[in-house]
Amino acid sequence: MNTHSPTLWRRGLAEALGTCLLVAIVVGSGIAAQQLSPGDVGLQLLQNSTATVLGLTVLILIFGPISGAHFNPVVSLVDWILGRRVGNGLSLKELGIYVASQTVGAIGGSVLANAMFEVGTSMSSKERASPGPLLGEIVATAGLVLLIFSLAATKRSSLAAPAVGAYIGAAYWFTSSTSFANPAVTVGRIFSDTFAGIAPGSVPGFVAAQLIGAGVGFGLLVALFTPGSRAAEDVVVPYTVDRPA
Repeated sequence: MNTHSPTLWRRGLAEALGTCLLVAIVVGSGIAAQQLSPGDVGLQLLQNSTATVLGLTVLILIFGPISGAHFNPVVSLVDWILGRRVGNGLSLKELGIYVASQTVGAIGGSVLANAMFEVGTSMSSKERASPGPLLGEIVATAGLVLLIFSLAATKRSSLAAPAVGAYIGAAYWFTSSTSFANPAVTVGRIFSDTFAGIAPGSVPGFVAAQLIGAGVGFGLLVALFTPGSRAAEDVVVPYTVDRPA
């Protein structure tokens, strides 16, 4: 655990950069997969998911000691809610800065990936909001929340990088939505009309499903673990912030 206390602006910057790079990995690998394996959607998904697993694991290791490596508004929201129960975690101001940083970073990630592959930034036309994928988002988000906070509750947050990467990689395949499980990433992926994009009209349904999934994950967490057994500062990986008395 760090012995210094990262300032809020540094944590916001870490969340923006981390989410930007995460979306750049997802969108960029999706574009590369389309170009390398045209006509083979299964192989495209394998290439896309493999890059995301490896990239997300590395990003958590880089930015976790600064901000906790949330990269996801539902993770920050649940951290704030749990913090109200046990007297720590993100404050309301910190929650707002985290969510804003994540969303801006996610949009920047799509723009960056599009620029690297010279495909131009445009709104996606890929419609995804049908009952099956929406259910998939509920399942994917609930599992992600339960995984992250159960590791924190049992003092195993050092395993977060490989565990979260592995879960997202698996959820690419066992959910019909390919596991967005992240409102900021969902918004960011509007801005790439490629394999990894999502049409603006599908976003409200996806975000609603993700919030429902977060609620399900939170309920399971509270049912399975003693609330006082987790430290909110240990999400996603431990970091230290000085709190006023």
